[in-house]
Amino acid sequence: MILSKENLKNIKGGSILVPEASLFDLPEKVLQFGTGVLLRALPDYFIDKANRQGIFNGRIVVVKSTSNGGISAFEQQDNLYTLCVRGIEDGKTVEENIISSAISRVITADQDWLSVLEFAQNPELKVIISNTTEVGIALVKEQITQNPPASFPAKLLAVLYERYKKFKGHSEGSLVVVPTELLPDNGKKLESIVQELARFNELGDGFLSWLHLNVEFCSSLVDRIVPGKPDPATLAALEKELGYEDQLLSMAEPYRLWAIEGSKHAASLLSFGEADAGVVITDDIERFRELKVRLLNGTHTLSCGIAVLAGIDTVKNGMTDQSLKAYIKELMELEIGPAIPYKIEKEATLAFSNTVSDRFANPFIEHLWINITVQYSMKMKIRILPLLINYQKLFQAVPQHIAFGFAAFLFFMKSEEKDGKYYGGSDGLHYLINDDSAAYFNEKLHAAPSEQAYLDTVFDDKAFWGTDLNVLAGFKEAVSSYYGSIQQDGVKQAIKKNLFPKKEH
Repeated sequence: MILSKENLKNIKGGSILVPEASLFDLPEKVLQFGTGVLLRALPDYFIDKANRQGIFNGRIVVVKSTSNGGISAFEQQDNLYTLCVRGIEDGKTVEENIISSAISRVITADQDWLSVLEFAQNPELKVIISNTTEVGIALVKEQITQNPPASFPAKLLAVLYERYKKFKGHSEGSLVVVPTELLPDNGKKLESIVQELARFNELGDGFLSWLHLNVEFCSSLVDRIVPGKPDPATLAALEKELGYEDQLLSMAEPYRLWAIEGSKHAASLLSFGEADAGVVITDDIERFRELKVRLLNGTHTLSCGIAVLAGIDTVKNGMTDQSLKAYIKELMELEIGPAIPYKIEKEATLAFSNTVSDRFANPFIEHLWINITVQYSMKMKIRILPLLINYQKLFQAVPQHIAFGFAAFLFFMKSEEKDGKYYGGSDGLHYLINDDSAAYFNEKLHAAPSEQAYLDTVFDDKAFWGTDLNVLAGFKEAVSSYYGSIQQDGVKQAIKKNLFPKKEH
């Protein structure tokens, strides 16, 4: 039995949240660009939850913009899909199965663009959401009269202009646009591109004025680990438990956050936010970005090299290794939290650190450390250097856990080149270095007469780091010492010996 509207009556409730028939009659209020699992597990999750509570009372029209894959699974399942929430929340195991009825229909832009423009004229439409990946929010100077336009901003502009014409420039057509692409100030960037495209298309001052007054672009931050469709064995077990097949089934962790930077008017249109504390609508979302980028992503970045060098495969398994678990805890609480370059209360950083620990320990999610090392050096520059600089500015001391993580990073980046790819490893380890700067580190390593010279050359490269690391008193010496210990003792013994010498392991 496949999941469908007709088969809902045959699905046993119990552990499955099944939609009421009345939810299928709700009007279409949201236009969503993107069919991906993050959208289905976060914005669509909140909208579905609100609909069940009688709050938002609106469904989603989804636009599939890319040519990859089809929409047959949505059509066969009447746009229903199951979200299996698995993980740890407040120290307790969470297992929830939710059949979402949030999506009303899915339109393929390449095949039925006119239907998208037709929906743009619907008075019920209040919200536009997108997740077209970070490269989707980019300026491509093109005519919006194409069928369809190529870029997402041009598609969005075509929709907005169609709405402007329908409502003859009146405020009844007002909208909120909320991009979820992982870019800082994504709303402001999208608005700027749409305005420039409007001028390029010569849409006139009247439209630009309407756009400014009636379309609010809200920057937003999304945070939820959504691995997507499970592996075949896990999927088979879940479908056996549920009693039906679902081609769109996906998994997600319990933690959820959608921080939206918007006005009170935007909040009124985004009323689904009242259904779940995970939606935060405020005039400044920077604190949420800093907590996520520094404590979640930054901790990942500083820990991934240590874990891979220690032979630990997944994040959850890292939380069963006492040394790495202790490192992660102290790194967040003693160094990253206090050094976040934004004013955030200590209680907030500690509370978020606790949620990160729960998320890392999630026994249901296979999050590979090696995948977190992708673009390792770029992440170090963006996520860690501001923390390092601020820590030394505030405390005039070397953050020892950051220094150890930095040493592990430099050790991880040692490589041999083969067929244009770069591989690292020692003591039986062998891994691909997926980093645009892999060749740089390989060149510095093999040009240096010694490993200390390799460290010195990389450390002293102001152009590469965008700053002078040598002004950080004592940091280079600490990194060199830890690097030597990793080389001599291996990372497992090095972390015990240097950071936790008095603790039992």
